Amino acid sequence: MAQAGSHSAAGQMTGYLYQCELALLELARRSWEDASCSVRMEVLDDIEFLDPDNHTPLELIQSKHREAAGPLSEAGKDLWRSVASWIDALEAVSTPLSTAMPLLRLVSTQVAPAGTFLSMLRSGAHRDTRAALTRMEKVAGDENGADGTAKDRKLFMSLSPSQRHQLVDAITVDDGAPVMSDLNPSLAKELGITPSDHAQAALDDIKGWWYGMAIGLLERRNPKRKRPAVSAQELMCRRDEVLDRYAGRNLPITETLRNLTQAEIAGYEDQLVVTQMRWIGLPDPEIAMHLREYHYARAQRSEWLRTFKITPERLGEYEQELHDEWEHVFRRRTRRLHGDMTGPERESLGQDVLDDTMDRAADRPARPGSITAPWIGRGTVHSLADQADTADPDRAIGWHPDYRNLCEPRKEAQDQ
Repeated sequence: MAQAGSHSAAGQMTGYLYQCELALLELARRSWEDASCSVRMEVLDDIEFLDPDNHTPLELIQSKHREAAGPLSEAGKDLWRSVASWIDALEAVSTPLSTAMPLLRLVSTQVAPAGTFLSMLRSGAHRDTRAALTRMEKVAGDENGADGTAKDRKLFMSLSPSQRHQLVDAITVDDGAPVMSDLNPSLAKELGITPSDHAQAALDDIKGWWYGMAIGLLERRNPKRKRPAVSAQELMCRRDEVLDRYAGRNLPITETLRNLTQAEIAGYEDQLVVTQMRWIGLPDPEIAMHLREYHYARAQRSEWLRTFKITPERLGEYEQELHDEWEHVFRRRTRRLHGDMTGPERESLGQDVLDDTMDRAADRPARPGSITAPWIGRGTVHSLADQADTADPDRAIGWHPDYRNLCEPRKEAQDQ
């Protein structure tokens, strides 16, 4: 009988998780110098950093996690399978003689012994690629070498001498990397999370977001989830969002409320946001007041997204929270709705729904722990009301008790 754990995949699973968190660590590290850099996983290599202009790989990283202490072997699978992977990847995008040769990094938790070609390929003053190549060719050509790497070593030796030279010249061995259980301090440092009562909670929050991003990077079939890459700007935006939440800092307000011109108001006349207010009999001056907040809240949200002050995910959560506030009001106000209620009575009920929702939305912060200008919440609710004919039922907002039926002709016109 097999012993418990003899078929355990714990080590392999830890390796996958390590790859994911290593990608986060590397992205955070680069964000301080180049916010435009971006990362993807499992396309050409374990981890890839891309040129922001043409999205070609600037760096390919092989991630090797080993819980057990020990030396990184010159003849081992970790090195030679990485070399074979890089040769295949380079053939997919160019050749080892390409002028746009990416950096090839082997990140391993094990340590390269002194005197090995692995130690010669570390970055720094003692790096010696010429000596490393000579030793590497000797190991690769050893007919008595391990059978498990024979195919990969043969692939390396099938390259021309100049190709092998350029390939080895691009390789950097980053050994002695922290194991999975020791990554958190490095992550916190690179993310700018200083020791505090909330440090671990903030780090967990960012890592939770990152694992969601990683699923999108690894998804190949679902277009709604698939992501080509994640940028350092996105990560820094999420980091600031999380840290500001614990620090209680507020989102910047760059828009200034002013009355809209008649031409600006007329531009909204055919939009559902105005139609919804007309269904409940609002007078023009009140419609203009609400349109002002709708107009500037939309501009402010766009500015936050453009300047990476808030993530699209958090903005979606904020909209859901506002929808929940509206739903509480709408269900309470329409609880005693009956068929004999007159048109004016229904309009009056709709005005109550609008007024109560505006009061509740004004107090809802766009980011937990902060304070948001009241008109941001009110204007955002109007944006949701403007989409009631196209939004999913759990995101649609309306004022009139019969707004769903009133929206039907608009839906049918759009479907035609």
